[in-house]
Amino acid sequence: MIRLHGAPPTHLTFDALDALGVPHFSTTRHCPGITPSDSPRSPFGAEARAFFRSTGLDLFRSAYLSQVHGADARRVEESGHAGSGDILLTASPGLPLAVFTADCLGVVLADPGRRLLGVAHIGWRGTVKGAAGSAVTALAALGAHPEALVIAISPAIGPCCYEVDVPVIDPLRGAFPDRWQEWVTPSGAGRWMLDLWAANEAQLIAAGCGPERIVNPRLCTACRRDLFFSYRKEGSGGRLVTVAALPASEPRAS
Repeated sequence: MIRLHGAPPTHLTFDALDALGVPHFSTTRHCPGITPSDSPRSPFGAEARAFFRSTGLDLFRSAYLSQVHGADARRVEESGHAGSGDILLTASPGLPLAVFTADCLGVVLADPGRRLLGVAHIGWRGTVKGAAGSAVTALAALGAHPEALVIAISPAIGPCCYEVDVPVIDPLRGAFPDRWQEWVTPSGAGRWMLDLWAANEAQLIAAGCGPERIVNPRLCTACRRDLFFSYRKEGSGGRLVTVAALPASEPRAS
């Protein structure tokens, strides 16, 4: 399902995206040269650009956002800071799209047969706002077929560690009154363990994606702090980044 690269591991890749020829990676805490993106300044230092050159991704010309925990999608066809938002879309081969996480989900949505790609940053607020479904809808508006999308979900905080309270549950209940209980387990008075993976997979399926085409290794960032950063457990420390690009050449058959 995934492959870890390096010793200690610096990044991982998804077999399903490799099979399509989609250059991509999700970093671990051991990856050099990455800083969070909150301004027009590039988040990729020279060390990171050199490190990932062998993957076929030119990080010098990557596109990225100031992330705001929403569900707005932005189409980009050139590199650089693309403003505020949480979903990037492109039809430009070879243009790396990047999202930053540290417990939230980094989601790659690829329809290389129609030369379309999306990446999304989704936390609990994005989940409440339906960001996963918004990403699918935005890609479909460009010509993607939801049932053909191959979707990879990066490591994120799991239901084993993500305890939330009423200020999170009330908006979730309001947005998904018929489904929210499927995604939580009570853990005490006014406390629940929230499964962001299940909630977002359900939203992707509801948007028309095939469950067999959703790849999720279910690696918890809070459990595996030997590999990943966790905002919930560590505070405002480092960030992980998920990057993907459309193949520069004709895609492989899915």
